[in-house]
Amino acid sequence: MAEIQILNPPSLGVPLGQYSQITRVKASEFLFIAGQLSCDKQGAVVGAGDFDRQCRQVFANLGDALQSVGAGWGNIVQFTTYLVHSQDIPGFMAFRLREFPQMFPTGAYPPNTLLMVDRLVQEPFLVEVQAIAAL
Repeated sequence: MAEIQILNPPSLGVPLGQYSQITRVKASEFLFIAGQLSCDKQGAVVGAGDFDRQCRQVFANLGDALQSVGAGWGNIVQFTTYLVHSQDIPGFMAFRLREFPQMFPTGAYPPNTLLMVDRLVQEPFLVEVQAIAAL
């Protein structure tokens, strides 16, 4: 029988709606991380109008989620990324080119599905990323 743990680590702050930040499933054991936005622990927007700053905060939040269960970037098996503006695709690719070599030093980058959406939960958010990790 699977063991399921729903977690809202204090390092990520209060969820902005009816969801939890993490579901930890122990079967083979996978970690499902809700889409992270560019907000701080109090739920305030970080980097309004600044796509690169929002990317940095989104991935910092993902890193906090991984650390909260003793995992790291090497545990990620899939990302799903949501962008509001197609014009931000080059900025997202530039962010990955700059940051991913430090996050994934082996050069083995997890699969990523990139989707364009009309908007995210609040207007100022430009990017959201959810992740699945194997533990």
